[in-house]
Amino acid sequence: MADSMIEGSSVDLEFSTFYVGGALCGINILNIQEINKHFEITKVPQASEYIEGILNLRGRIVTIIDLGKKLGLDPVTKGKDNRNIIVNSEDEHIGLLVDSISDVVIAKSDNIEPAPSNIGGVKGKFFQGVLKTEKKLIGILAIDEVLKD
Repeated sequence: MADSMIEGSSVDLEFSTFYVGGALCGINILNIQEINKHFEITKVPQASEYIEGILNLRGRIVTIIDLGKKLGLDPVTKGKDNRNIIVNSEDEHIGLLVDSISDVVIAKSDNIEPAPSNIGGVKGKFFQGVLKTEKKLIGILAIDEVLKD
């Protein structure tokens, strides 16, 4: 995926931002297939606790992950603002269930700072850095790490 673009050059990057478990996070827009609100999710017996289930998206089976649970935050609160961010990982479509979608943010790669040490450890590996805007901090997800296992 496009994670390697962030290091070493000052290029404009676009991030789709969203809220999950009270945190504002972002994913490089190049990693996103689509964002939808399709919620006919079928539970999968004995799946990991963070897997909400699967859904049929135009003939493709998509595994839906509760991103809040996966990141160690509060689980996604079910409501009308929920969205699935569909990403492609190793020829498999994965849906990241989030609380709500925010803005698309354009930033220079130089403005992304390393993730602070206090979000280190097991869950810290899911973040490749932090983007400071005038009003907020955005945790930039390392999408390949999030989708492992």
